[in-house]
Amino acid sequence: MSLSFLRRIASPKKALTTAAVAAATAGLALTAAPAQAATSSASSAQATAHRMIPDAAQFNAFSKIVEHESGWNPAATNSASGAYGLVQALPASKMSSAGADWKTNPATQIKWGLDYMNSRYGSPVKAWNFWQANGWY
Repeated sequence: MSLSFLRRIASPKKALTTAAVAAATAGLALTAAPAQAATSSASSAQATAHRMIPDAAQFNAFSKIVEHESGWNPAATNSASGAYGLVQALPASKMSSAGADWKTNPATQIKWGLDYMNSRYGSPVKAWNFWQANGWY
């Protein structure tokens, strides 16, 4: 076995070990499948929101709020308050007004969140302006 062959085998292992140590230092766990599933779920929810909110400025404002509130995780739960979902509804059950599948369907959560932002603030842009000024909406 040549030294260059061993280096080719060792390099990916060293990179993975370095990533694992960095993740552990940051308090994260490295798991390939759940991370990929979470990314897929987030990108799917974002694509759904983009279809439901075609105006670029309104979508960007909605997206910024959701990124801050849940990181685009439709199952995000605030253990202290019980707020739930993409838009962190409180109480979470309020989202049932948008559909019975509110716990599991990002589209239902997006519909409810968009309706909430429009009725309370006038638009997602105005809701984002409020969020920036107050750190919540």
